[in-house]
Order: sequence, then C-alpha cells, then structure tokens
Amino acid sequence: MGMSVTISEATEQDAEQILKLQYLCYQSEAELYGDYSIEPLTQPLDSVKAELRDGTVLVARLGDEVVASVRATVKSDGTARIDKLIVHPRMQRHGLGGRLLNAIEERLAADGTARRFELFTGHRSEGNLRLYRKHGYALVGTERVHDRLTMVTLSKDAEVNAFVASA
Repeated sequence: MGMSVTISEATEQDAEQILKLQYLCYQSEAELYGDYSIEPLTQPLDSVKAELRDGTVLVARLGDEVVASVRATVKSDGTARIDKLIVHPRMQRHGLGGRLLNAIEERLAADGTARRFELFTGHRSEGNLRLYRKHGYALVGTERVHDRLTMVTLSKDAEVNAFVASA
C-alpha cells in the first residue's frame, strides 16, 4: 500500500529539508546553464528560515519527507512572486509541481491580496516553461543575465485563475 503526498504550510522545522531538496533540485539547472554559483545553490539556511517567516511556503510530504516545495511573497501592488518551485527528481512528471502551483495560487488569492501571479525561469528550462504555460502563465519579459542565461518572466491574473477553478 503506497503513501499519498500531502500539501501543507511549511514550518521552521522544514527549513533544513527544504534547503537540501533545493540543492538537489537545482543541480540540473546549474548544469544546464554551466553555472553552479546560482542563488538556490548558495542560499544559506538562515535565508530559508527568513522566507518561511516573511512569505508563504508550502511543502509536499510523502510521509515525513519533504518531496516538493514552493515559496511566494506578495508585494504591495498585489503581485504575488512565486519562487523556487522544486520537486524531488524521483517525484517529477507526476503532476506534483502543478498541484503545488495551484495550491499556492489558491492560498494567495483566497485572502484577496494577490491580484496577479508572477514567476521566472531560465530560457533553456523547457520543462518549467511548459508547466507554467500549461497553468495559464504568459511571457511578460526577458532579461539577459549573461551570454549563457536569459531570465524569462511569466505572469497571469489571479481573477483568471479563480474563474478557471470555478468552471
């Protein structure tokens, strides 16, 4: 009998597991862009704990193990910045990333403070781009970071998400 994955609000006790999972998940991104100095691979534990205190962080658990996570903050203009959507490599391609993305959008839109969702990824991260487009995100900008990396920013209105969820 298999265990099911549950999604819940992260606690400070999850910080170390989240950081270890983040380190594992971003190895493929670092390899893709030839840059192992990216922020997710150099972020200290204290910074993850601060994100837990100051933003919204959800985790997906399989038993006691954190197998996926996503973070977000809402700016004063109502833009919710979704960040670091990570799924353990052995759990990828089973819809867990999409479930987490939906869960954080619902959580942020529920209290009415998020009017728009925004996220970003690298231009070569085709799996990420496919997932985001599938969930209604559209390209709103690009920024060339260096010759190997262009950041792609995507967004969607929270109202569109609320309509889709009720249909």
